[in-house]
Amino acid sequence: MRHHRTYPIGPRSWPVFLPALAIVASVVLGLFTPHVNTFPLLAAAPLLAAPVLSLPGTVVTGVVAIVVGQAKALLVSGGSFFAYGVQLSSMVVLTVLASVLNRMMSRYRKELKDAREVAEAVQRAVLPTPPARIGPLDVAVRYQAAMREAAIGGDFYAIHSTPHGIRLMIADVRGKGVGAVKTVNGLLGSFHEAATRVPDLPGVVAWLEERMRELNSEDTEGEESFATAVVIEIPADGCVLRLVNLGHCPPLLVHRGRARLLTPAEPALPLGLGDLGRERVPVEQHPLPPGATLVLYTDGVVEARDRRGVFYDPVPSLSRPLPTDPDAILDTLLADLARHTGGRLDDDAALMAVTHRQEAQGGPALSTGRQPSRTRPLAPAPRASRVAGPEGGLMGKARPEGIRPGFRPSRFRDSNPRPTHYECVALAI
Repeated sequence: MRHHRTYPIGPRSWPVFLPALAIVASVVLGLFTPHVNTFPLLAAAPLLAAPVLSLPGTVVTGVVAIVVGQAKALLVSGGSFFAYGVQLSSMVVLTVLASVLNRMMSRYRKELKDAREVAEAVQRAVLPTPPARIGPLDVAVRYQAAMREAAIGGDFYAIHSTPHGIRLMIADVRGKGVGAVKTVNGLLGSFHEAATRVPDLPGVVAWLEERMRELNSEDTEGEESFATAVVIEIPADGCVLRLVNLGHCPPLLVHRGRARLLTPAEPALPLGLGDLGRERVPVEQHPLPPGATLVLYTDGVVEARDRRGVFYDPVPSLSRPLPTDPDAILDTLLADLARHTGGRLDDDAALMAVTHRQEAQGGPALSTGRQPSRTRPLAPAPRASRVAGPEGGLMGKARPEGIRPGFRPSRFRDSNPRPTHYECVALAI
């Protein structure tokens, strides 16, 4: 299980060539148009170097610009060494200022890096790593941080194995910083408590709604917050999933090279806005066949844009043959997202994927790169013996030793038996 807060790649590398480009342009213009004043280009070179190069690089750029300016004065314009004294002194001053600016920006970048490391530590403390396997599910999570700031976001996820099945949640709290962390922490604790105690999903949502109201009432700044969320319940057999979508991005169900959105038929208001008209909580049910993967994500994924301003669509990247491994599916999605955006995100993105294992229902196990779980050897089958009939004879059917007369298997007594593997496949069809 990998759980990490990753940072997209920084600014594109082409700005580092701007100082050299300014100097080259000045030389070319000086050769072909001797009477054109190229001093502005040379003066701009050290200033362009300050934010993208190191301190030695900035100083070297300034020295080269000074040398080129004086060479143009001597060779092209035919002037004396001191003919351009004013320009020479101006470029010296600009080089010094560019060096000071470079040091200030380096200090700022170091502080930003330290702030990101602190944000990463807090994020990991708030979002503990879930186990790689829960019941019949393989689990993977990712947290992709925005590049533009180091504030802690309000994106979070959680998954718990409960007496009522496996329950998971992904949500996005409005805002960032300390207030968002407080809300995230409160909702995570409430979800764990509600998922364990409350028998149905509407009750879990009501519990979270009440906690959200309490958090808003405790806010001293008077700014009410809300959170979009998806709450899901998967029974122990893993054949179906029941979900409630509270204004969140619809999950993706990936199976057999096809990805489809589980768009809610009936929209519902986010947590914290239930007073505005949420009369009931709509619960939808979908099949989760063996080998299928459910992908949950926050709006930082679908609101990411490319250079033309086109929003990212995760469906095409997952609509092809992929391993039945949630880690591989999330890595594929994030790699395609990085290609779409050029490596930059404007908002944090949290992702969770759960895969219904093939072997969980007795089907053939596929290679997913995970270590197989250890199992205990099966005990030998009990020996069969003849059972005395009512007249002292032997009944025609054998019964295992140790089973009392009149014993009935539990499947005849269970009013709601778990579906077998074949029933699960039929339900998925």
